[in-house]
Amino acid sequence: MKILTVAGARPQFIKVAAVSRILRTKATEVLVHTGQHYDANMSDIFFEELDIPYPNYNLGISGGTHGHMTGAMLSAIEDILIIEKPDVLLVYGDTNSTLAAALAAVKLQIPVCHVEAGNRLGTFSNPEEINRICTDHVATLLLSCTQSGMDFLKKENLGSRSKLVGDPMYDAFIYYGEKSANRAVCDLVDFSGKKIDIPEMYYYLTCHREENTKNDEALKEIFIAMNSLDALTIYPVHPRNKERAERLCYENNFKNIILAQPVGYLTSIYLIKHAKKVVSDSGGVQREAFFAKKPSVTIFDYIGWPETMVNNCNILSKANATEILEKLSINPCFDDDYKPFGDGHASEKIVKELLKM
Repeated sequence: MKILTVAGARPQFIKVAAVSRILRTKATEVLVHTGQHYDANMSDIFFEELDIPYPNYNLGISGGTHGHMTGAMLSAIEDILIIEKPDVLLVYGDTNSTLAAALAAVKLQIPVCHVEAGNRLGTFSNPEEINRICTDHVATLLLSCTQSGMDFLKKENLGSRSKLVGDPMYDAFIYYGEKSANRAVCDLVDFSGKKIDIPEMYYYLTCHREENTKNDEALKEIFIAMNSLDALTIYPVHPRNKERAERLCYENNFKNIILAQPVGYLTSIYLIKHAKKVVSDSGGVQREAFFAKKPSVTIFDYIGWPETMVNNCNILSKANATEILEKLSINPCFDDDYKPFGDGHASEKIVKELLKM
């Protein structure tokens, strides 16, 4: 059996690492990297750290408008599908890479398996929501991480094509957790390449969404909140946000914020595990904070993963300094018996369902 996997962004590489490790013992996998995340610290380091086989194809498609990027990917992936003739296309999450691959495959009558199906925000104003809805409705097999995802799929009359398997990101968190335990693995450097000493106490910030970084207003509010906390904040900065982050810190004398280059998976997990609390606008980081039993505040207008928000473990906030600080002051209660993302064996279940196809 030949599976063609398409990925292009950091969270997808983590899921690929978990699933491919098992899949390649059972079937032939052809891996396509669209290039959506192209920076070495955003892409290459994941293949090195997580022992992911290097892609059979690297399309190098990044930047531009959503339509331009998705169209270029669709055309390139279609060419590969015609050459490789896979039995199944495997896609993850909600990126432009996911939608482009699904559309290319379904038009060639190649079955599509979508991992992380059913996740919904309830708004068309979010481009990832469009990607996940369209992908779910053309996919042959929908594999959901959570019961809430299954509930959404059933409401959209997709229940008969859906299975609850758990979250491969949780599998990866468990499998690679020991590798991230050693402080020496934490490779944190500033923009000049100088190594950053990790403070004993710190907060961890990730912020990349366009609504939080496209202008000074939102990011400045986030920085005001983080700069006024009782410990330093470590912030690995997305390359496209580097200039704005550096300028705002300089202009406003935000000395309690440590700006760093993007980090790999092991470093990120280490920083999450040892932080006082986590502030993020990432769907992946908010889950990883939950896995690590670290309190988190998500800077976003919509609930992405309601399972993380039980007992104040993860709290939603606007990009407003007063609100962020208020939400950070709330203490959560983590329940060791509450495991909404599965048992750590989602990857085995995904491969089992793939082989049934």
